[in-house]
Amino acid sequence: MSYVTAFSPNYATARYRFRTSAQALGCRLEAYPINQTGPDGEELTIDVAILGDPHPQKIVIVSSGLHGVEGFFGSAVQCALLEERLIGWSSIQGAALILLHTLNPYGFAWRRRWNEDNVDLNRNFLLPGEEYRGSAEKYRNLNAFFNPTSPPSRFEPFFLKAIASILRNGINDLKDTLPIGQYDFPQGLFFGGNSPSPTHQILAANLPQWLGNATDVLHIDFHTGLGKKATYKLFIDDLPNFESTEWLINIFGADAIETYKPGGTAYKIRGGLGTWCKTMFPQCNYKFLTAEFGTYPIIKVVEALRAENRAHFHSPPNDSSKEWTRQRLEEIFVPADRNWRHTVVSQGLDLVEQAIEVCFPPQEL
Repeated sequence: MSYVTAFSPNYATARYRFRTSAQALGCRLEAYPINQTGPDGEELTIDVAILGDPHPQKIVIVSSGLHGVEGFFGSAVQCALLEERLIGWSSIQGAALILLHTLNPYGFAWRRRWNEDNVDLNRNFLLPGEEYRGSAEKYRNLNAFFNPTSPPSRFEPFFLKAIASILRNGINDLKDTLPIGQYDFPQGLFFGGNSPSPTHQILAANLPQWLGNATDVLHIDFHTGLGKKATYKLFIDDLPNFESTEWLINIFGADAIETYKPGGTAYKIRGGLGTWCKTMFPQCNYKFLTAEFGTYPIIKVVEALRAENRAHFHSPPNDSSKEWTRQRLEEIFVPADRNWRHTVVSQGLDLVEQAIEVCFPPQEL
């Protein structure tokens, strides 16, 4: 079986497919508009499908599209799960599966990583008492390079400039500056926003009722763009010696689980969804996995983000650069390569099934 067909050509198709297959399985469906429209005027919503006990003690959550354009992949996993893997799935007493489809519908529909306010939603979930202000010390010095105020060019020698910047600053220094989240440059990369986003507000208002009195939650949030092509890592916030880390390693394997360490693939961020979920629901044994599936080298990823952002803000209306930068961004985060598409969806499905198996073991039927 090939999972290439699990990918949808656009947000509207993905949404229809997700809702139709969820309804066919008897899921409870909910939809939350973000008061934005897509390229064809379609309403943009965060859609939720819930399958299982209405008052669960154990919950598996699978979320997609927090980073907009990456939703092509996350939606493909969720649709394949509903269309193929959950057929005939029996409800288990005390357990539920919650699918959060396209947490950033604007970014998915318009093929951006950011939302309608240029916000990186995985930098927007600051904790109570944290202020939406501040940036890494060196971000201001790098702002002119990473966020030029001119239209992009296909022929800019970005790689030479990037290599020069790396030589000046060091790759680890750049990782600790650019992607961690900034709140001072609204038109810049990795902007965390000035206040809680609509997605933040929707989750804050509804997660408590979805979780109810659950004691155990295992949440997998699907992403692309970081790591070796067609492989994945499961990033967690916990330290290596934490009990929860050992539990996750026993389930998913030591090669898959990665905690933050200097020089590693993962980097620290502000305002991450995972930290927010675990902090806001201390009554739960809440485990959060950021599942990152590799696509292209990091310099290519940053180049594509930089060019698309320039076109979005600084190219004239209807300029051709807006389309070719979006096309490049889509390829960078969701390669058209059929082998990549089949491999990553297959891996994503296996991860979800592992989570279901450990949370809803057969003896609990």
